[in-house]
Amino acid sequence: MHLLIQSGNSKLNLKLNGSKTDERNATQRCRIELQKPVIQKNIFMNKRNQKIPEIKFRVEWVDFIHHLQNKICLALEAVDGKAKFHTDEWQRDEGRGGGGNTRVIVNGNVFEKGGVNRSAVYGEVSDNMRKQLKINGEKWFACGLSLVLHPFNPFVPTVHCNYRYFELYENDEVIDRWFGGGTDLTPYYLFEDDAKHFHETYKNVCNEFDVNFYPAFKKECDDYFVNMHRNNERRGVGGIFFDHQRPGENHDLDFWFSFSKACGNAFIDAYIPIVEKRKNSAFTDAHKYWQEIRRGRYVEFNLIHDRGTLFGLKTNGRTESILMSLPPTVRFEYDHLPKPNSEEEKLLNICLQPRNWV
Repeated sequence: MHLLIQSGNSKLNLKLNGSKTDERNATQRCRIELQKPVIQKNIFMNKRNQKIPEIKFRVEWVDFIHHLQNKICLALEAVDGKAKFHTDEWQRDEGRGGGGNTRVIVNGNVFEKGGVNRSAVYGEVSDNMRKQLKINGEKWFACGLSLVLHPFNPFVPTVHCNYRYFELYENDEVIDRWFGGGTDLTPYYLFEDDAKHFHETYKNVCNEFDVNFYPAFKKECDDYFVNMHRNNERRGVGGIFFDHQRPGENHDLDFWFSFSKACGNAFIDAYIPIVEKRKNSAFTDAHKYWQEIRRGRYVEFNLIHDRGTLFGLKTNGRTESILMSLPPTVRFEYDHLPKPNSEEEKLLNICLQPRNWV
């Protein structure tokens, strides 16, 4: 059984074990994602220097991200009931650095603006990257999915989800690799049942792999999505977040693949029931006003602190896709404070003092 990767008139024919149909489908997905002219030399490096399982792994990861994007977009369109995603295929560095697929949904029954992006990109490690991102090596490869959804109704929370895989190379050999990702919830009004459901979904996923994961990754999420310039105000009620998880003696490459896959697949179960419950709730202009105040905090975090945003901009990423996460309307009111004992203050207090939900 062979894995055939073709670039122009050249071919890379690799002998593999497994289903012929599955390998062919995976190869087709990878060819689409990574752009035909550069697959063999730049992504899969070279037949003599790379082990076949490493090449096959990258194909499988790209294929997973492709299918995850499709599945999530179908679920979001169904719950919205009106709007459809607009698809924007793009290439990095005129086809010499990989590419991706940005899908945007706007002006729906539920979603005022949102996007579900996937990308598989690569390039040379620049001096700027070494300085700003603290990485070494000659070349890099990254593939992942990132989504942000901003509902119109203030009682439906905003949500963020991201799962990615990163490799560094020296002399065409992998010298470092890691997984990262997470899913977090940003409500504008606090419904404790929603927060509990969201956290319980991801706690259950984590427990299937390691019972220590949820408390560790929940804390990491609380400590990461923080506007430090706002008295350590959290962006929302959190979720899970992990980064730089490398294969080792206890957890190998397949383990982290399976864990990331399970977390990505759990997004629909964690979020869609909340949307269904809240999307038809009546709201006032005052509720919308508060939503836009809190959206301003979302913008502050993404532009000042978020490592993913900084990475994309520092690696000459596609600006429209990177800034897709920003909400359509926001408010920046001078020294705005919610009324004492109000529902708005209740939400703010939770952002200032995170709590355990499950």
